[in-house]
Amino acid sequence: MILRRKTRKVKIGNIFVGGNSPISVQSMLNKPSNDYRANVEQAKILESAGCELIRVSVNDNNSVYLVSKLKENINIPVISDIQFSSKYAIESIIAGVDGVRINPGNMDTDGLFKVVNVCNERNIPIRIGFNGGSVKDYVFLESNDRVNSFVSFAMNFIKLFESWEFENMVISLKTSSIETTVKSYEKISSLCDYPLHIGISESGTEKSGLIRSCIGIGSLLLKGIGDTLRLSLSADPLKEVQYGIKILKFLGLRDSGVQVVSCPTCGRSSIDVEYFANEIEKKLGNLNKNIKIAVMGCPVNGPGEARDADFGVTGVDGKCLIFKNGEILKKVDEKDLLPELTSLIDV
Repeated sequence: MILRRKTRKVKIGNIFVGGNSPISVQSMLNKPSNDYRANVEQAKILESAGCELIRVSVNDNNSVYLVSKLKENINIPVISDIQFSSKYAIESIIAGVDGVRINPGNMDTDGLFKVVNVCNERNIPIRIGFNGGSVKDYVFLESNDRVNSFVSFAMNFIKLFESWEFENMVISLKTSSIETTVKSYEKISSLCDYPLHIGISESGTEKSGLIRSCIGIGSLLLKGIGDTLRLSLSADPLKEVQYGIKILKFLGLRDSGVQVVSCPTCGRSSIDVEYFANEIEKKLGNLNKNIKIAVMGCPVNGPGEARDADFGVTGVDGKCLIFKNGEILKKVDEKDLLPELTSLIDV
């Protein structure tokens, strides 16, 4: 069991982040800000897929209006992503956002102070999102130790916000370097107890970005670090949500739903493991049951894995043994495996 780091609890709209709250998965809309219908449609798709926080870039009047349209049409919190303009941050708050994400390296002190004051008045939380690509160059150039330099930069702003009597914060320190990111989160975890939004910034395309994100996010979650997460992929935001949920499921940090495990196959396999594992995932992957299904090619590891699962399949001499809770139920031909298994699971 993973022991999570103790953090403060921050309310964002109708959910909490930090404390003993479930780790939330978030994503960001990527449609043109003036295409309200496309953004609302995308937001609804993400919400249906299990996204719990939606972020939208706010940098003009169109995107401010989009905030109000999103609030009318979805039930999950909306966060405005602000990079430079305190004006649009404040206007997005008036339009109804549940939280604001700002990158303090991209905003002057007067602007930050204005945003903090309005958020304080309306009890709106701020995510201070530090990205390696947008902090001042001198942060990294003045020191060979990128981690301490990055964390010191972040802590300076955290202390500045605290001096303004504002503590309604979530913190993130993301870079495209897995090592720098993980070590930065470890370091800041020892210095403050604010909830942490985790991820690898600019992680890349769906395939490479998924690998980089799984390494970084998984490493942090295994250490108990992380209260909300996003996979920053150059891909459909729906993928970010689906993969984020799977990471939490596989780590036991969220109800697993249907989990299919399968062997890597070798010359001993007597059934088409790849085919059956894929077909079972397709047919049963969205089933609202917390069950584990093991698909094994031969008796070497098959019986053990199959018996450990709620349901299991093991190839034996071209036939398939079907297990339920460790007990062999049937021996069937390959052609009958899928209908027999789905019947037993009571789909």
